Formats: sequence, C-alpha cells, structure tokens
Amino acid sequence: MNMPDRSGLEFYIKDQTTGENLQIPVNPKDVKLKYETDDHSETIVNLGEVNIPGKLKLVGVSINSVFPTVGAHYVATKSPHKQATYVKKIKSMQSKNHKVRFVVTKTDISMLMTIASFEYGLENGWADEYAYTLELKQYRKFSYEKKKNPKKRGRSKPAKKRSKPAKKINVGSTVSVNGRLHADSYGKGAGMYEKNAKREVLYIVPGREYPVCVGINGKARGWVKMSEVKRS
Repeated sequence: MNMPDRSGLEFYIKDQTTGENLQIPVNPKDVKLKYETDDHSETIVNLGEVNIPGKLKLVGVSINSVFPTVGAHYVATKSPHKQATYVKKIKSMQSKNHKVRFVVTKTDISMLMTIASFEYGLENGWADEYAYTLELKQYRKFSYEKKKNPKKRGRSKPAKKRSKPAKKINVGSTVSVNGRLHADSYGKGAGMYEKNAKREVLYIVPGREYPVCVGINGKARGWVKMSEVKRS
C-alpha cells in the first residue's frame, strides 16, 4: 500500500506556454537525470582502438508513478485533480509541442525540457490507480538564419558548363594514393610516401587534417589527406 509522502519534496511540470504549474500527485520512488556524451571509437595504426570524447548529449529523466483517485491519503498535493485531468493536461502539452520546466523542490533540479514519451494504464487489475511513465528530454535553445541569394542586376551572363563532379570516395572505395602516410588522422607519426599506389579506403573521419585511412586487404597502411586520394 502506498504511504503518505513526508519527504517534503514536490515535483512540478510547468507549461512554458500557458504558465500552468502541474504538480505530480504522488512522488515517484526514484528520479535520476541521465548525463552522457556521444563518444566514439577510432582505430589508430600501430595502436588499435581508442576512445574519442564527444559532446554532452541531451539530459533525460524518467518518472514512474501513479495517478490516484480523488481522496487518496498518500498524495503529495493538497488539491489533486481527477485522473483523467492529469492525462488530458500532459497529452495536451505533448501534442502541442509545449516546452516544460521540470522542478523538484528542495533540490537544484530545474530544467527546461520537452515531453518525449507518455505511457499510462492499469496494472495488476487495480482500477483505482493509473500507473504511468513520463519521459522528459532536455531542451536546448537554438536558432538559424536562412541566407538569401542576392539578385544581380543587369544582363545575366550565359551559364558556364559545369564539369562532371568527381566520383565520391567512401569506405571500401578503391583509390590511387599520392602522398605521405601518417599514424593517425591528426597527422602524427609521418611515414613513407605513396606514389600512384592502388589502395582501399578503410576509414574516413570527416573534419580531420588527414581524414582517410588507406590499406591493403583490410590492413591499414596509414592516414592521408582527402586531396591525396583519387577514385580509381
């Protein structure tokens, strides 16, 4: 049986569009914020697999609790709503893409989020409570600007014939290499030169100075610049 909550903690979801503060009627047993980064691994010649630290992902939180019947003695709020009202309010925030602020009193938890998932129903044949799981995801403000192409005045010049684009290089492509090999995509460990060498592309790491790892029969020989490889 659920017992009255005496922790003094209160959990709120504040609709940032309407300003409504919706208090969770029964405090969840556990609430954990998940922080993780988008690390990825990379294989380095003569070293093996290494871990590349990534940026912090969006923080997520999962709330598991119940919507009780009106008059239940174990609620955390003094003015609880009907079960259907909680369901309606949360579904409305989610369907209208309203941002919400998740707040836990007596803690430093106060985070702008969106409702990523909402699931509710009956458990164990108990009709007096609606069990539910509410998934919230951190919201980060962002903006972008669409650039307009300036219109040129005067007579337009005849369009120049475009040369055919070079064949795209992907992992597994057979290429001709003309350049110096390096131990990793950052340019460390400069080694021997390749000249008109037929090689296979094993890895590509965009944004690096030497983003292309080439090899023979799946065995890496080194990393080179993108300008030093051409599709065979």
